[in-house]
Amino acid sequence: MRTTKRFTPAVLERFSRNGRGIGTNDDYVPWHCVSRSDPASRGRSHLQQLFERQYNLLSDQEWVGLFFASMLPNLHDIREQFPLELAAGRHELSAYRIDAPTGLFPGTVELAPGLGIKKYPSVAEQGVRVPWRLTTDLLLTLSGRNGQLEFLAVSIKPNLAITKRQKQLLGLEKAYWNARSVEWLLVTSAEYEESVGLTLRQSMPHVVGPTSPQSHLAVAADVAHRHCGRSLTFLLNEMVPHVGGMNNAQRAFWQAAWAGMFPLDFRRDWRPHQPVVLLNEGDFVSQNPIASRRSAWI
Repeated sequence: MRTTKRFTPAVLERFSRNGRGIGTNDDYVPWHCVSRSDPASRGRSHLQQLFERQYNLLSDQEWVGLFFASMLPNLHDIREQFPLELAAGRHELSAYRIDAPTGLFPGTVELAPGLGIKKYPSVAEQGVRVPWRLTTDLLLTLSGRNGQLEFLAVSIKPNLAITKRQKQLLGLEKAYWNARSVEWLLVTSAEYEESVGLTLRQSMPHVVGPTSPQSHLAVAADVAHRHCGRSLTFLLNEMVPHVGGMNNAQRAFWQAAWAGMFPLDFRRDWRPHQPVVLLNEGDFVSQNPIASRRSAWI
């Protein structure tokens, strides 16, 4: 795909003019998109249809991170490539709640000197220089225990050596959300088992398809609990008479598993003759670094 070769002040101004980073739920438009008019990302990009919207993911790790986030039972919204304010501004919860925290919260330019960042990142062209706008890979809006909405910010990076400059900018991102009393996680491939990520990627087509009726999901959960230890093929065949076909059985099984209706061990081999193993609740949640709030150090 042909894309704009690099970021320039004109590209960033176009992003702002086109309403990038604004909106919630289905109306949200990410700051960085996978399109011909955007500079290409360094990783392998993905466009993923989920929850009635197409998500823009800039790496394999972000792609799996979206799947982990979608499994949260109290999930209200996911906004990917969410831009951080350069200057002081209102709390991001004001997009959802009229009773959001009041006052102005510091932007990244204001926070940078206090973190020892002497040279703020910027882009320039033809003598024009503008500050770079940092983004958070996934900003999750969750239903809290008190029924009010709250945020969880998630940065997702490869499990590679992080440079001093990258640590500075990740620290700036963390400070930005801490100033807003928002928990921030750094998720790398070291925070979850590779086999879990592979199972999510392989089962994803069954999950993002048509939503199974609650009656089919209940059948999947019942069969999984009664026949734990038998092969996936056996379980699906047990489901077929009750859900009307193998396609319906596979869709119901994986949608129920992602929804946590039975605590599936997602480390399982993809082959259908392998047994279906269930875990205790704690070990099930631990498979998901976002659900267990597991974060790397910087």
